[in-house]
Amino acid sequence: MKFSIIVVCLNPGTKLNQTLDSILAQTCPDFEVIVKDGGSRDGSIETMREDRRIHLYQESDHSIYEAMNQAVSHVTGDYILFLNCGDLFYDDEVLTHTAQFMEQHPAKLQGIYYGDTYSAKTETKISSPPRITGFVCYRNIPCHQSCFYAADLCRQKPYEPKYKIRADYEHFLWCYYRAKAPMQYLGLTVSSYEGGGYSETKENLKRSAAEHKEITAKYMNPGELFRYRAVMALTLAPLRTALAESKHFSAMYQKLMSKAYGRKQEK
Repeated sequence: MKFSIIVVCLNPGTKLNQTLDSILAQTCPDFEVIVKDGGSRDGSIETMREDRRIHLYQESDHSIYEAMNQAVSHVTGDYILFLNCGDLFYDDEVLTHTAQFMEQHPAKLQGIYYGDTYSAKTETKISSPPRITGFVCYRNIPCHQSCFYAADLCRQKPYEPKYKIRADYEHFLWCYYRAKAPMQYLGLTVSSYEGGGYSETKENLKRSAAEHKEITAKYMNPGELFRYRAVMALTLAPLRTALAESKHFSAMYQKLMSKAYGRKQEK
C-alpha cells in the first residue's frame, strides 16, 4: 500500500514547510509527496524541505481545484490524501494506522477511507459519522483533508473547477451516488485542519450555499431533498452550525455528536 499526499500551493510562506514536516514525520515509509506549485514568488519553494519522497511540479493554474487535478496526474500511489498548506497530520502514526486498517478491512471496489478531524480553529476534534448515508451527504460530509481516496476515483472523475468552493463536495457525492464507492470509517483522527481560509469569507459562504444547492439537485431527487431539508429545519441546523463553529461551545457539541454516533470521543 502506497500513499500519495498532495499539497498544492501558491505563495504559502512558512506554512508549506509546516505541512511537509508533518508528512515527513510519518512512521509509515510507503508514501510520496506531490507538491504542486502554481508559481510562488515568496521564496517558499526555494526554502522547501528536501527529501527524496517529495516531488515538486510547477505549473500555472486558475484555481485550487485545477491545481489538484494537475497534481493527480503525477500520482503513483494507491490512495490519495490532500493536505493544504497549514494543515497537518494529527500525529506521526496516522499513515501507519491507516495502512493497518486497510489491510484488515480491504475494499472490494475502489473506495474512500475516512476519519475524524481536529479543528485548530476551535481546538476541538470533529467526529465523522461511522456510516455514510444520503442525509450525511446532504448535511455534512467528512473533512476533505481526512479522506483517503482510491487514486483511480480521482483519475476517473477530476474536480470540476467551475465550483469555486465545493468541487471536493461535488466529487464526494459523485463517488457515493455514481461510482457507488465503498466508504469505510477509520476510527481515528486523521488531520489537523487549520480553517479560516478562502472558503470561509463572508462572500464565499454565500457562494458555498449556492453551490451546495446546485450540487445536491444534481445528485439527489426532489423527494430526497424535501426530506433532508425538513429534517434540517426541524433540528435547528443554523443553531447547531453556530455551536459547532464556536470555540466556546464546539467541544460540548462534538461530545454530543460523538454520543449520537454511538462511540466515545477520542482523548
